[in-house]
Amino acid sequence: MNDAPEKKGMQVKAEDGVLKGSYSNAMQVSHTKEEFILDFMLLHPPVGQLVSRVITSPGHLKRIVAALQDNLKRYEKGFGPVTLAEEPERPVGFDTK
Repeated sequence: MNDAPEKKGMQVKAEDGVLKGSYSNAMQVSHTKEEFILDFMLLHPPVGQLVSRVITSPGHLKRIVAALQDNLKRYEKGFGPVTLAEEPERPVGFDTK
């Protein structure tokens, strides 16, 4: 008999639009002492579009970075090296009108 506590998963609800996801070809990161703001954008002339904004704590961001590094390592092991994408040609700013 196994005496280890059983891990129970949490059910997560998601609307259809969220499950479809959003494509992003650029990201901008900013932060305050309390949080990191990750803005995911689709840059396509003449006007780019903010497709998602994720706000998280510094502690959670560190876990996100570790998970991304681990997944990238496993991806490259299975599919080969990934080359770094080019930087956008011009700086990105937000129009809040």
